[in-house]
Amino acid sequence: MKKLILTLALSLSFKVLSLAQQSSGTGSQNVVQQMLIFPHQPQHVHGSSLVSLPNGDFLAAWFQGSGERTEDDVKIMGARLKKGDTKWSEPFLMADTPHIPDCNPVLFLNAQGKLFLVWIAVQANLWEQSILRLRTSTDYNKPGAPVWNWQDNILLKPDEHFAEEVAKKFKDLPEHQVGWAGYAPKYDEMIIEASKDKSKRSIGWMTRIKPLLLENGRIILPLYSDGYNFSMTAISNDNGETWKPGLPIVGRGPIQPAIIKKKNGNLIAYMRDSGDEPTRVHMSESADNGETWKATVKADIPNTASVELITLKDGRWAFLGNDIDDGRYQLSLMLSDDEGKTWKRKAFIENDTTKKGGYSYPCLIQTPDGLLHMTYSHHPEKGKKSIKYVVVDPTK
Repeated sequence: MKKLILTLALSLSFKVLSLAQQSSGTGSQNVVQQMLIFPHQPQHVHGSSLVSLPNGDFLAAWFQGSGERTEDDVKIMGARLKKGDTKWSEPFLMADTPHIPDCNPVLFLNAQGKLFLVWIAVQANLWEQSILRLRTSTDYNKPGAPVWNWQDNILLKPDEHFAEEVAKKFKDLPEHQVGWAGYAPKYDEMIIEASKDKSKRSIGWMTRIKPLLLENGRIILPLYSDGYNFSMTAISNDNGETWKPGLPIVGRGPIQPAIIKKKNGNLIAYMRDSGDEPTRVHMSESADNGETWKATVKADIPNTASVELITLKDGRWAFLGNDIDDGRYQLSLMLSDDEGKTWKRKAFIENDTTKKGGYSYPCLIQTPDGLLHMTYSHHPEKGKKSIKYVVVDPTK
């Protein structure tokens, strides 16, 4: 009973705080710079990623084409914002698998300064048949696209422990989390059975959000599966030369994880809710540097489409996502100084009162000067699509 009262109290406090913050304004005083990377155009553009290069340039990537997984002309595009410039370059090609849609690019630098582009090639036009692809570059400071020095696929082979973990973690899920309404028991059993299939668990893992780089050099790349409707990670202990699968992050609909490190050394993942309503951000924790994860629990943050999370240089957490339950018309930046227990500061990056626009799939990074840089899909109306770049000062 005490636990129920505490849960209700926390839920109420979050809602009251959110309403108070929403009535206080849009947070535009925090914005240092904002611009579209290219003018709105009719092709579908989505799933952007952003990286700050050592020379002061920014490099962005996104996928673009007639649609998403069903359209074979979809490719990975990019643009560069040179240091000191106030306008992004003309878009250029970053990757294209002939006759297969390419989606969900992720850009990052490893500890040695090598640039990585990881994305998915959607075989058979099915998300669950996607293949992880990888390109790297050490020659990326010139105008235009990087000069790619290496390309390969990331092939993962989860073993029988994957299936054991799925079965175990489904038992750990709270009973009140129905997940898929009346079909929840059948759903659980189907997923547990599918986890025993070597071919299914070895394919269909997809990128969305940048990896976490630990002090010991380990790279933890977040992945998710539309086939299983939960998440996993790819782990590299040699700066991205080779990869192995971590054990799955199991729940009813936790996808597209954003992973950060807590002060106690544990890792925390916030995930988009692709389960049943009401949709709320999923959370999971790892005490062994991403090898294993607890069964997910739901936070009290509403969620429909996007989650992004980073630790700021001052120790605070920054959350960027669609903290609503009826669309993608609102994109909010929230700050927490107690590792997510409360979110005391909130600013709207987008707040479309018509509720017709779509602003989602953000990427969030912080530069050494403390500023927050983000890109996200900017779809104010049908037939008008671009990627928007925004810079925010988190101290204001």
